[in-house]
Amino acid sequence: MPEILQYEFMRNAFYAAILVSIACGIVGTFVVIKKIVFISGGITHAAFGGIGLGYFLGINPVIAAIPFSLLSAIGIGLVGKKIKLSEDSAIGIIWSVGMAIGIVFISLTPGYAPDLFSYLFGSILTVSTSDIFIMLLLDFIIIVVVLLMFKEFQALAFDEEFSSIVGVPTKALYLLLLSLVALSIIVLIRVVGVILVIALLTIPTVIARQFTNKLKKLMLYSTICAVILTIAGLWLSYLFDLPSGATIVLVLAFVFLISSFISKRIVRKSMECSAK
Repeated sequence: MPEILQYEFMRNAFYAAILVSIACGIVGTFVVIKKIVFISGGITHAAFGGIGLGYFLGINPVIAAIPFSLLSAIGIGLVGKKIKLSEDSAIGIIWSVGMAIGIVFISLTPGYAPDLFSYLFGSILTVSTSDIFIMLLLDFIIIVVVLLMFKEFQALAFDEEFSSIVGVPTKALYLLLLSLVALSIIVLIRVVGVILVIALLTIPTVIARQFTNKLKKLMLYSTICAVILTIAGLWLSYLFDLPSGATIVLVLAFVFLISSFISKRIVRKSMECSAK
């Protein structure tokens, strides 16, 4: 492993793996607990509109996708409540509209978009230094917001109805949480792409949740799990010349299956011991 870090693109990939893992560990915990995986998928695909806009304007697609993702997240959070539309219908509309806008902008852009597939399927090996700085900034925002609003987010995640009764501004918090999901998605897109973002946003937390239910520990375990498995997937993709995003997801899925087996064995043994 150390010898491959002599290349700048591998160092950038290594830094990206750590930065995306922080976003996964923190925000992915709320995504899983709050059961908003489908909403996250809608925001992810709507972000493609921002990527297309970036190509059309000739700017970094990641930067263009940030406001697009935030607007999509807030739109999903508000549409269902304001227009009396079911949340899954709102997700479906914004999901498809965002993708359609991205396709239209890309078709209107002269020439060929050479790295478009890296945004669709991910390519951690093509992450640039400017992408690293964007990821670092977005991670910083996510960490600061969660630290400042941790108790409120905890209340929202575990008992939204009671939190609303005691005066917690749950609607505003929910929109803020969706905004953090949107920022996390931007961090993840360059690594695993629009198609595979949900896997990285959910699987590390699902693995960690089999061993703890405490929120702070869950965030920590999810982050550590994401760091280890993302780097493992990166190394395997380099070693066997495989697509990096897909390899990372397959490593996550494999470890999830192993951890599920282990956790069931642990529960079974503990039940047998208590029965004795």
